[in-house]
Amino acid sequence: MTQLPAIPVPLSASRALALYAQGLHALPDGPVTSDTIYRVVEQLGCVQIDTLQMVARSQYLVMWSRVGHYDPADFDALIFDPDQRRLFEYWRKAASIIPLRDYRYSLPQMRHYRENPDSWWRMNLLQDEAGQQVLAHVRERIAEEGALRTSDFEYEGPKRGSWWDWKPAKNALEYGYNTGELMITNRVNFQRVYDLRERVLPDWVDPTEPTPAEANRYHIEQAVKALGICEPLQAAEYAYMKRTTTRPVAQALMKEGVLLEVEGVRVSGDVVPMVIHRDRLADLQRALDGAIQPRHTTFLSPFDSLFWARGRDEGLWNFRNVLEAYKREPDRIWGYFSLPILHHDRLIGRFDPKLDRKTGTLYLRSLHLEPGIELSDELIADVAEAKRQFMAFHDANELVIEPKGHAEFARLLQHHF
Repeated sequence: MTQLPAIPVPLSASRALALYAQGLHALPDGPVTSDTIYRVVEQLGCVQIDTLQMVARSQYLVMWSRVGHYDPADFDALIFDPDQRRLFEYWRKAASIIPLRDYRYSLPQMRHYRENPDSWWRMNLLQDEAGQQVLAHVRERIAEEGALRTSDFEYEGPKRGSWWDWKPAKNALEYGYNTGELMITNRVNFQRVYDLRERVLPDWVDPTEPTPAEANRYHIEQAVKALGICEPLQAAEYAYMKRTTTRPVAQALMKEGVLLEVEGVRVSGDVVPMVIHRDRLADLQRALDGAIQPRHTTFLSPFDSLFWARGRDEGLWNFRNVLEAYKREPDRIWGYFSLPILHHDRLIGRFDPKLDRKTGTLYLRSLHLEPGIELSDELIADVAEAKRQFMAFHDANELVIEPKGHAEFARLLQHHF
């Protein structure tokens, strides 16, 4: 059996293990198939969905960062094609794409939405007869007509302008989705298409509901595996659980020897308690031996799972991932939808992209380099190659770097185009 290291795990080994666990250390060998895509989602536990699309939507970027060029239709088929379906949409890290092998671990959350008297849905949809009639009407139409979108339901009532002020049918559809009665069977122009669970869920999926404690345990184990190495409560953010819920679960797993405590080193030089899953012991030894060498250069969505655990970006990489899309333009430092740049085992900069799909032009509205990063020929060449691959993925044939950010980085990068 591999022994735990007797000395603190160096920062270089922690970074290597973290990137390996996230599938970011190197591109996979061979062609990218549906199995390749599925394995990435399985490895991460889930992939977060987001609506922003200055370039490809976040879920497609997360996959591209790990597998390189692929066809997003192959990703969609794993969610929506009945003959290939191995993934489904539900809540995990916000709205997420999750392996169907884990479907049963979402059942306690669905039960919570059905039975919790304080849930938003029960308080706003089921509190009066009108809401119950809408819910019955939506159920009846889907049962008789098949899968439907919100736009398939007419509504002529008032619109008050609130973000959550959906028309009644939308509330009913989302209630059905949250409680598990409905599932997302497709998306049309990114709009959800809802259908009855029994018409979407494959027969091979295990429908056995675990207890909430069993589900919590599973999610914490999965989070620590996906993180590679982490501070104990960072698993809470990755699993999207409260720290007060996570703490006793993590302590129990450590007592059982499922999670193993090691000493890790932060960028600051501080030595702090960290944990690994026992299934990662051999991987940790490989990282310590230098057998895992991150050599990948790529760009990351701001919603990438590498950043889900609070403080991890600063603790391991001295980098602060920031999404500024919801800030006022004068308050932005990095840009609307800034993508971090991963070069080998460092986060070396970021850029704010905007794709003009009509002209096939990728604009970098700003390009920044992190303090202390030297612009070597190798770094520039690797970033330029990653940029070419990024453009090919977006069917872009022209790159325009606007004069905001690090001028020398921009000049040297532009020289390759």
